[in-house]
Amino acid sequence: MNPQEAQLHYPHADTLPERGRCITVAPGVKWIRMALPFALDHINLWLLRDVIDGVAGWSIVDCCIDAPSARAQWELLFAQELEGLPVLRVIATHMHPDHIGLAHWLCARWQVALWISATDYQVARAACADDTAFGGEVSARFMQSHGWRTPEDIARIQGRGGYFRTLVPGLPQTYRRLQDCTRVLIGGRTWRCISGFGHAPEHMALYCADAGVLISGDMVLPRISTNVSVYPQEPEADALALFLDSIDKFRTLPAATLVLPSHGKPFTGLHTRIDQLQAHHEARLDEVRAACAVAACSAFDILPVLFKRALDFHQTTFAMGEAVAHLHRLWFQQQLLRSQDADGVYRFTTPAAAPA
Repeated sequence: MNPQEAQLHYPHADTLPERGRCITVAPGVKWIRMALPFALDHINLWLLRDVIDGVAGWSIVDCCIDAPSARAQWELLFAQELEGLPVLRVIATHMHPDHIGLAHWLCARWQVALWISATDYQVARAACADDTAFGGEVSARFMQSHGWRTPEDIARIQGRGGYFRTLVPGLPQTYRRLQDCTRVLIGGRTWRCISGFGHAPEHMALYCADAGVLISGDMVLPRISTNVSVYPQEPEADALALFLDSIDKFRTLPAATLVLPSHGKPFTGLHTRIDQLQAHHEARLDEVRAACAVAACSAFDILPVLFKRALDFHQTTFAMGEAVAHLHRLWFQQQLLRSQDADGVYRFTTPAAAPA
């Protein structure tokens, strides 16, 4: 446990859900943990006891990627944890593959609706249909314009055009829209949607005042900072500003709120964690500003400034988006100047360091 984690409280610190099993973390709320084949090696999913039109059952919050192991684990959960009751709806906090990948299968299996924000549903549909959504030539050009020029890496990005579809092969044809302040009655208790931006197009966290529980999705994580990236589809976004403004919305919730994150363990200490995340990004911005005062930097140049560890290819694709996001925050604040060199690479420098 790092020093920042030690400032939080973990009510289930010594326990993790076993494969095909749940842990009850609050009345009517069960915690599922599924493995992921990435450096971030797990995702937390949630079962909420529910009643719709007089039928008792469960709502699922988030789904995991579409993989045989995940389908098999869901089948175990259906057999062992549903208490003989059906699934009544599927809720996705946002459109990233580990959250929405199996929504099509779950909704079809139980003949229920997917509940999600309209923006994330439409972006996910486009990503499933478009070979350049999160890879391919468009992404390769974007990475090159921010300084990633390693030929073999660019070739791999060009070849990843259908990558999203390997994890999310399809989506339900219809959905129920969630938006900020939407109130969803789940099991006789009201859950309020809280929108968030910067990590996903229109992320929806769920807060139940009666239970004192926040399903934070990826907006507030206890151990790591959420990926905040600029993507080629919106190449001049100020994603970090959107994210930092979004997490401040959670300060209105009670300090004792039990936070159920998508990665890591359930915790209390929400306000402390928001302070930590704000301070973390402010420190990274200071480091980026200092580097750009010495020499004009591309996002690729900034990677070792933001990330002090070795990154594999998959991690570097996310890290590049983060680097652009931090450079753009300072650029939008007019603390950095941006120029595009003859080689087509964007570089950023402080006004004092810019050539006359």
